[in-house]
Amino acid sequence: MKTIAAIVENVRVLEHVWIPMSDGIRLAAKIWMPQNANQEPVPAILEYIPYRKRDFEAVNDAITHGYLAGNGYACLRVDLRGSGDSEGVLMDEYLSQEHDDGLEVLEWISNQPWCNGSIGMIGISWGGFNGLQIAALKPPALKAIITVCSTDDRYADDVHYMGGCLLGDNLSWASTMFAFNSCPPDPALVGEKWKEMWFQRLEKSGVWLKKWLDHQHRDDYWKHGSVCEDFSKIQCPVMAVSGWADGYTNAVFRLLSGLNVPRIGLIGPWSHKYPHFGVPGPAIGFLQESLRWWDKWLKNKDTGIMDEPMLRVWMQNSLPPNTIYKKRPGRWVAEREWPSANINTLKYHLHPGHKLLTNPPGHHETLTIQSPLSVGLFAGKWCSYAAPPDLPGDQREEDGGALIFETPPLDKPLEIMGAPLLNLTFSSNEPVAMVAVRLSDVGEDDKATRVTYGLLNLCHRHSHESPEILETERPYSVQIKLNNIAQNFPAKHRLRVSISTSYWPLAWPPPKPVRLNVYTKNSSLELPARSPQKTDHTLKPFQLPEGAPRAQTTQLEPINHKWRVVRDLAKEESALEVLIDNGTISFDDIDWIVASRANEWYTFQSDSFTSVRGETLWNRKFQRGEWSVEIVTRTVLTSTEKNFRIHAELDAWEKKERIFSRNWQYEIPRDHI
Repeated sequence: MKTIAAIVENVRVLEHVWIPMSDGIRLAAKIWMPQNANQEPVPAILEYIPYRKRDFEAVNDAITHGYLAGNGYACLRVDLRGSGDSEGVLMDEYLSQEHDDGLEVLEWISNQPWCNGSIGMIGISWGGFNGLQIAALKPPALKAIITVCSTDDRYADDVHYMGGCLLGDNLSWASTMFAFNSCPPDPALVGEKWKEMWFQRLEKSGVWLKKWLDHQHRDDYWKHGSVCEDFSKIQCPVMAVSGWADGYTNAVFRLLSGLNVPRIGLIGPWSHKYPHFGVPGPAIGFLQESLRWWDKWLKNKDTGIMDEPMLRVWMQNSLPPNTIYKKRPGRWVAEREWPSANINTLKYHLHPGHKLLTNPPGHHETLTIQSPLSVGLFAGKWCSYAAPPDLPGDQREEDGGALIFETPPLDKPLEIMGAPLLNLTFSSNEPVAMVAVRLSDVGEDDKATRVTYGLLNLCHRHSHESPEILETERPYSVQIKLNNIAQNFPAKHRLRVSISTSYWPLAWPPPKPVRLNVYTKNSSLELPARSPQKTDHTLKPFQLPEGAPRAQTTQLEPINHKWRVVRDLAKEESALEVLIDNGTISFDDIDWIVASRANEWYTFQSDSFTSVRGETLWNRKFQRGEWSVEIVTRTVLTSTEKNFRIHAELDAWEKKERIFSRNWQYEIPRDHI
C-alpha cells in the first residue's frame, strides 16, 4: 500500500469525544477532520462498530479515516454502546437500541459546526450490516452508504445458519464476541469509572450463543435487521462490496437486484477485508473508489462512477488447491445491470456411472451415500479471514466420503458467473437430514479445487420458517443453491459435483448418520454460463491501494497462526485445531499494550454423531505501566440426538488477581436440525 503522508498534514484528530444519548448513556468517538472544518463545514462519514477504536481497529482506522479526512471529510469511528470506550452494555447484534443510538449519532453529527449536514455510512461486516439497517430507517442526514462484507438476510446468509444448517462459525463468532464484550475501556479515556463500566459488561452481556440457538429457524428474531424483508425502505444510494473468499458475497447480487435506488456492486478475490487490504490479492485502490462515491453523493460532484457498469467482479482463473493464496490470477469483468442478459443456463444431468453430461440420461439409477464425519475437515472456514490458512484444501480426500458426478474433460474453456443450482431427487432413511453440495475444478493432474458450495437442511426444503421432518424412504425433489462465484474452467479440466450428508465442522451434523438415495432421474446441475464480453477489455483499471500513515505500533511478541488436522488412530478421534495468536502489540503513542490469542478445537470420535464437540478459548490482556487486566473466555458446544448443550466460562483478572468468575450451563432442544 502506498502511504500518502502529506494527506494528513491538514487533518485534525480528536482522540476521544463523548456523544450523548437521550437516555444518559455516552458513546465514544474518534474523529478525523480537516483543520478548517469549523470554518468550512464538510460532509461526514460514520463507521459504527463494536471492535474498539482504541486498539484492535486503530491501525486500519488511521489508514482509512485519515485518508478520507485528508480528502475533505469528517470521519468518525464510534464504539457501539457497551463496546470499546462507550458506556452501557452490548447485549446482542443489531438490536433496536443499536439502531436508535445510530439515529441519535447521525443527528448529533449533523448538528456539529464542522458538518454541513450530509452524512455517509461505511462499514465492513457489522458496520456493513448496520449501515443497511439504519438506511432502512430513512434518517434525513444519511445520503449514501458503502456496505462491505455484509448481508441483507440475517438467517439465510449470515454466520449463524446456512440453508437452515447450523454453522460451525456460529460458535466461533459467538466466542469472538464473548471475548470482545468482556474487555474493559481504557482508564486514560473514561477515568476512574473504568472498573464500574467493565463489571457491567462482565455481569450483563451474557452468552450470545444461547440466544442464537434459541432461534433455529427463520422467525421474527432474524427478520429484525434483515433488510430483504422490504428493500423499498432503503432510499439512499448503496455501494455493496465483497470478495469470493468471504462469506457474504451473495448479498451483493441480491442488493443489486432487489434495491430500487442508485447502486453499484464490487466483488474481488478477497476474504473478509476491505479491498485496499485485500487478501488474496490483487488489492485495489478502494479508498480512491470510495472517494469517487462520496464525492458524487455527499459533494454532488460528477465523478463518473454512476456511468460505469452496475456490477464489477473478478473472474478467477483456475488454480491448484491451496489453503492460502497470496494472489488469485484473473481479470475484471462487468455487467451493466443485474440480473444480466449475458448469463445463460448451462444444464448438466446426473447420469448413471457418476457422469455429469449435457444430454439427458437414457436410463436412470439409484445411488446411495452415507458420509463419514470426516467430510469437511478440509473445508476451511465458512468466512475466510485469510489469517490462518483457512481456505479449502484439495478436495480429493473429502470426495472419498461423497457421491461424485464428473464431466468429461472440457473441449473449450467455460466461464460461469452467478449461483449454480443442483436439482436433486432423493429419499432419506432418517427424518432429519442435511446435504452439502460442492462444485470443484479438477485439473489434468486430478487435483480438485473447490469453486463453490451450498448447504440445505432437508427439513427446510419448503421453508426456513416452518421446517418439516422427512418421511423416510419417500422421494423428494429439492433445489440447492450454491454460493455465487465467477470462475474460469480451462479446456481439458473437468467439473465435479460432490454430494455429502455431513460437512463437519463447517456445519453441525444431523442427530444421526443419514443415508440418502439419490435418483439420477430429474437430478441436474444448472450453471450460470457467461460468454466473455468485448467490453470486459475496455474497463478502466483500478488504481493501486493508497492510505494515510498507520498508527505507530511495536510487535512485542510474534503473530502465530495455525490450522491443523490431527487424527488419533488409537482413539479413533479426529480434530481440527485452530490457533489465531496476534501476539502482543504496543500502541506506542498511547503507551498501551494489548495481547490477543484464540484457540479453537472441533472434534469427533469414530462415526459417532453425538461425539461432535466444538470448544473455543480466548485470552486477552491489556496493560499500561503497573495497570493490567486479563480476560479468559471458554465456550464448549456439544449435542445429543435431542439437545444442544452449552458450557461457558468467564474469568477476569486485575494485576494477576482474579476478580470475576462465572460459569453458564444451558440445554436447548434441537428444532429440526
